[in-house]
Amino acid sequence: MNSKRHPAEPFRIKSIESITLLSEQERVKKLKKANYNLFKIDAEDIYIDLLTDSGTTALSNKQWAAIMLGDESYAGAKSFKRFERAVQDVFRHRYVIPTHQGRSAENIMFSTIVKPGQYVLNNTHFDTTKGNTLHKGGIPLDFPCKESKDSSDFAFKGNMDILALEEAILKYGADKVAMVIMTITNNSVGGLPVSIENIREVSELCKQHKLLFYFDCARFAENAFFIKRYEPEFADSTIAEITAEMFELCDGAMMSAKKDGMSNIGGFITLNDKELLEQLTELMIIVEGFPTYGGLTGRDLDSLAVGFYEAMEEEYLEYRIGQVNYLGEKLKEIGMPIVEPTGGHAIFIDAGALLPHIPVDEFPGQSLAAAFYVEGGVRAVEIGSLMFGENDTKTGKFIPAPRELVRLAIPRRVYTASHIDYLVDVAKKIVEKKDSLCGYKITKQPKFLRHFTCDLEQLCSEKVNSEK
Repeated sequence: MNSKRHPAEPFRIKSIESITLLSEQERVKKLKKANYNLFKIDAEDIYIDLLTDSGTTALSNKQWAAIMLGDESYAGAKSFKRFERAVQDVFRHRYVIPTHQGRSAENIMFSTIVKPGQYVLNNTHFDTTKGNTLHKGGIPLDFPCKESKDSSDFAFKGNMDILALEEAILKYGADKVAMVIMTITNNSVGGLPVSIENIREVSELCKQHKLLFYFDCARFAENAFFIKRYEPEFADSTIAEITAEMFELCDGAMMSAKKDGMSNIGGFITLNDKELLEQLTELMIIVEGFPTYGGLTGRDLDSLAVGFYEAMEEEYLEYRIGQVNYLGEKLKEIGMPIVEPTGGHAIFIDAGALLPHIPVDEFPGQSLAAAFYVEGGVRAVEIGSLMFGENDTKTGKFIPAPRELVRLAIPRRVYTASHIDYLVDVAKKIVEKKDSLCGYKITKQPKFLRHFTCDLEQLCSEKVNSEK
């Protein structure tokens, strides 16, 4: 892969959406009005939106054609049958429960199997997974591999720390563990993949201790692509074959299909356990809908049935991973530190390293994310102590996140090479004035998932305004 040149898009554009770049003065006003929370800025006021790759995919002509086949019957719709066949074919499990998105799948799963005080063990929980676990009285524990914290070029930094996982199971007892989850790719450590070797080891450990082993598989195709590239055993395998190998090693999966489902809404739970299926379905009917639509329209189900296969096309994945790598290399060239190696769906900028003058309890990641909007109308997201930091309930001491990151999540099939180069130009301006950026404090927050709705205040706003 030549990271000096942006990879050529393996598609042609047939429909466009206009976007507008507000003036810097307007952007400053919008940010202040949103209480410095980028989630609260209207989409029409964003020029390039990298808040998430979830649900932001551009649909293909085949998906639009499939949408016209949507069967909107309440029960037993043909659209569900097509969706079910696709999920069973790709993900290899017997039963399929559709949900309207991934956090709904987590809510149904954890409400059913997590008892208060039980542990949920993960390579690294992402925000909604952790939030759902805590909401049900569970205790989320993370076991990222040791390489995830270093600067090496180890390909599979998303791996689980097997020894630490086994120690936890022995320490707490299998009866105190509700389930083991592997997030693939591992979003919180940089969107980095998990190896088949590591999955096999976790699978075997869970079998020994009779523990449920599930995937959080929002980016399964990207993970399979990295396995093909970096595990010699699978160099000649197709993405579909690698995917099958992965999912046959777990008991089931929860998916936000808004990522590698290549669609704008949707999710599911897959499993082989009929008794658990009946328990999950009982709750699913209460909170999501009838089992053959699960909070989705028929046209959504048909779009997903096509999207799962499109996500596994190697030409698309080569482009997708190449686009992310290209952005990462360009950011490094202008002096912006990033998590390496680059992953599948996003670039993670090390805001703590870029802004060492901002303490972790003043959220350097949020400072950098705000700067991206002020400088260029770009919306990114903080993945650091605003998202994951917390106060110790006993001491009241602030416990920061492991790293202060900002994620630039790239929507699928949406932005061109020119947009990516524009991002680099904006980043360069930020690097040039990084020492003038200042921290933030929270003025209002909810109990769970505070980063979505909290209000913030800029700590040096008076100084900055006086300098202007």
